[in-house]
This record gives sequence, structure tokens and C-alpha cells, in this order.
Amino acid sequence: MKYIPSGTSIKEHCTSVRAWELPKQDSALAPPEVWTNADMDPVPPEHQTWTLWTWMGYWATDTINLGTWETASSVITVGLTWRDAIPVMVVGTTCVAIPMVLNGAIGARLHIPFSVVIRSSFGYYLAYFCIASRAILAMFWLGIQGANGAICVTVMLRAIWPSYNDIPNTIPDSAGITTQGMVSYFLFWIIQLPLLLIPPTRLRYLFMIKLIAAPVTAIATLGWIVHKAGGGGELFNLPETKHGSEKAYLWLSSMSAVTGSWATLACNIPDFSRYARTSKGQYVQLPFLPIIFTLCGVLGIVTTSASYVLYGDYYWNPLMIVEKWLDGGHGGRTAAFFAALSWYIAQVGTNITANSISAANDLTVLCPRFINIKRGCIIAAVVGGWVIVPWKILKSANTFLNFMGGYAVFLAPIAGILASDYWLVKKQNIDVPALYDPHGRYRYRSGVNWRAAAAFMIPVAPLLPGLGNSISSIAVSDGIKNLYSFDWLFAFVLSIVLYTGLSWVFPARESLSDVTIFGHDAIYYSEDTERREDSTGNEKGLGAVDGVDVTRKTSTEKL
Repeated sequence: MKYIPSGTSIKEHCTSVRAWELPKQDSALAPPEVWTNADMDPVPPEHQTWTLWTWMGYWATDTINLGTWETASSVITVGLTWRDAIPVMVVGTTCVAIPMVLNGAIGARLHIPFSVVIRSSFGYYLAYFCIASRAILAMFWLGIQGANGAICVTVMLRAIWPSYNDIPNTIPDSAGITTQGMVSYFLFWIIQLPLLLIPPTRLRYLFMIKLIAAPVTAIATLGWIVHKAGGGGELFNLPETKHGSEKAYLWLSSMSAVTGSWATLACNIPDFSRYARTSKGQYVQLPFLPIIFTLCGVLGIVTTSASYVLYGDYYWNPLMIVEKWLDGGHGGRTAAFFAALSWYIAQVGTNITANSISAANDLTVLCPRFINIKRGCIIAAVVGGWVIVPWKILKSANTFLNFMGGYAVFLAPIAGILASDYWLVKKQNIDVPALYDPHGRYRYRSGVNWRAAAAFMIPVAPLLPGLGNSISSIAVSDGIKNLYSFDWLFAFVLSIVLYTGLSWVFPARESLSDVTIFGHDAIYYSEDTERREDSTGNEKGLGAVDGVDVTRKTSTEKL
């Protein structure tokens, strides 16, 4: 029977903070004095459902969206050509796919989230800085993507009721949104909210829907406009206007814009790979991400070029083309409705995978006594959707958006340190139960690993003036500007070199283990995921919490 709260329960939740307290889970790995919950624990075998096809659907869901479609515009509008845009997208996404795979392997093998595994490198307490940084960014982007998705709702409602376009505006201009826009935004948000609560183990069904809807709409839009325009337009014949070092730094800057857009996922990919059935499936990200991202970008370039022939202007946003269909009678409005619906699904899918679950996992670790993944998704939706007022940010705060893009400066070294710690320093041998213990082997000194702190601050420091220049145009040298043009790649590579070097010269021997100690419940895994039951008789159902994976006893037996 479905639980219905009583009047007394509702009153308690409205008047007492303790009423919101979550029960401490018996399956938690942390010591009794540390509060935790099951959403922070290693994923149990029955929830490890992601396969190779799930990963492909995941990336199709995350990359086929309005933002990717418009990425090429950021390359061409700065003066580069389509011949530059394609390799920029390929190289940029390949660069970020490398940490995706390196860090994704951690979650796929250990089945723990980013917010737990990051303690291995940064230390138990310094890890909270990384967790909070990523949670804030994820909530901001959740709201901003929602504001863009509201345009899809506007197109759908105009397709059904053309009079929707005539709603009088009663909101002052200072609010940064119209009455029509507010109605569309609220509808987008309220419809999206229950979708954000879909458990990660069931997201593959959403991936399947988007894997069909978004590509079909994108290709259909391309085919229609190229047919109407009689070709691909003149964008492909534009001459080069940038040369020499100026072109080289523009190329690097555009590449960093591509990599920076995935900076969050390069860190938190374990939040998804932890649900993998095998550790091998996630390796498909390396070829698949650049391919699908570049294809979507190329569709955008061709469609935009043809739009100039048809409308006399370059339409980088496909919804601008779809809006033109609304003037085409019943058939045009029908096509516009389904096209906008497809892009709506694409935006929601991106919000779930790139923002909502990321923020929820972080909030769960920051406040496990009161927040689990479901509550975290709701909090992220409210904060990102309303508290930050995303429509006003998009309307008036270009400097803020520049800061959001530059936030990759801080996330790149986190991704680099996480990857180098697992692969080069710890040699893939992690003591999972110790990650939940503030006094365990990953405490370092007072919960802080100074090696990670140094490897984080040293790459970030020289990039801060460039970030300030992008936000407020403060005067900096050309050398600083040029360095900032490839900020993500610089910070990522340098953090790996520094952290690995410091850890080898000044090893934290107490944090090293000769074997991997898993925390999953009563199950050992071999590389082909053959399972055999464990008979430890643990009363709490923790199984072999302190057991080692017998299939990986030596350093040569690695995945």
C-alpha cells in the first residue's frame, strides 16, 4: 500500500528539523559515529544494470541537445571556418573523453560515487571542497539549461494554440522574462521535476527514447532546410580571416570551450559508471563521445548555412528554424510541435545526466543525515530552477556566464588528480571501506592531502588573471591571455604531473594498499562478472566489507 502521511507527520515535518532526519542504514560502511546512508554506499549487484548499449544511449542523451548543436557557432563566429570547427570538436571531445574513461573506470570497478572516491586523493575533509564546488556548478547549469528548455515549451504551446503568442506581458522588463516566458518556464520545470527523480538504474529507458527522438528530429530539420535552400549554403565557401599565431590561439580557445563544457562530467563520471554491469563497457566513451558530438555539431553547421539562404540570417539555434514552421498552417504547426517535443526531451535528458544526479550525489555526501539522492534531486531542482533566477542570468549577466565557462579552471585539476591518484599512485588498489572512515588510511594529515592541495593550486594560480580578464576585462598581458586560451588542458595535464611527482617523491605510505579492498555486499567479481556467493555470516548484511577481490591479488591482474 502506498504510504500517505498523517496530519501529525505533516505537522512534525513543518515544525521540526529532526523529522526530516533519515534513518541510518545498516548497510552503510562508515563507522557508527559517522552518519551516512545507502545512496553513498557501493551499488549492490542487483542495481548494476548499465551495459555497453546504456553507455551509448547515455552519451547520445547528453550530447544531442541544443548546446551541442550551437557549439560550432562559437567556433565560426570568432573567425575560424568550418574546416577548423570539425577538428576543434574532435580534438576537444577526445581530450575530455580521456579523463572520462580513466575516472569512469573507478566507478565501474568499485561501484562508488565521485564524492566518495575523491577522498582517496584529496583526503577525507579536503574532498568536501571538491564536492561543494561541483555541486554549486551543477545546480547553476540545471537552472540555465531549464531556461533554454522553456523555449521548447513555448513552441509546443504556440503550435497547439497560436493565441499563446498573444499573451500580454504583465512582468516588468527588469525581471528579465515575460509573462509568456514565465508560464513556459514553470511548465518546463514542473514537468521535468518527476523525470529528475527517475532512479539512475532506470535511466536507460529515457536514453532509448531520446536516442530515437533527437537524432530523427535533427536529421529531418537538416534534410528539410537543405532541400528548401537548394543546397548547403555559402558558409562552406567562406575564406579564412585568421592566420598565424592569432589563429592558433583562437583554435586552442575554441577547443577549451568544448572541453570545458564537459568539465563537470570528467570529474563525476563515477556517479554513473558505478551502475555498470562490467568495467569494460564504459570504455566505449573514448571513441563514441567525439563521434556523436562532432556529428551533432556538423548537423548544426550545415543547417545554419542553409538557413542563411532561406531566411537571410544564420540561425544557430534549431528552434529558431522550427518557429518558422508555425507559419506553415496545420502541417507546419504539427511538425513544429513534435520537433520542439524532441528537443524538450533532449534538454531534460541533459539536465538529468549532467546536472541533477551530479548535484544530488554531492548533496548526499555533504549532508547525509537529511539528504538522499531523491531529496538531493528535488533540492537541486528548486535551487537551480528558482533560487538562482536563471532567466535573469541569461538576460543580463554575460560576465557571470563567462565565469561559469571559466569554472573549468577549477574542475580540470580535480579530474587530473583523481585519475592520476587511481592509475599512477594507488595503482588501482583502493581500500573502499576506508573511504568512509574519517580516521582511516585516507585521512592523511587532519583530513587533508597536501600533495593534492598543491597540485590543485599551482595550475589554477596562473589562470586566475585570465579568468578575471574574461569576466571584467581587467588588463593582463598577452601571455596570460594566451595561457588562458587552453586553460582546461593546461590545468589537467599539469595537475597530473605535479600530483604524481609529489606522491612519488613524498609518498603517503599509509594510504597505499597492495590489494583492492571492496565494499560491495557479499559478492566478488571477476573480470567476466562471474559471481559467487560469500559466506561470511555478517549479521549486518555487509558481507565481505574487509575482503579482498581474490581475482585481483597481484598488481599485474588489473582491468
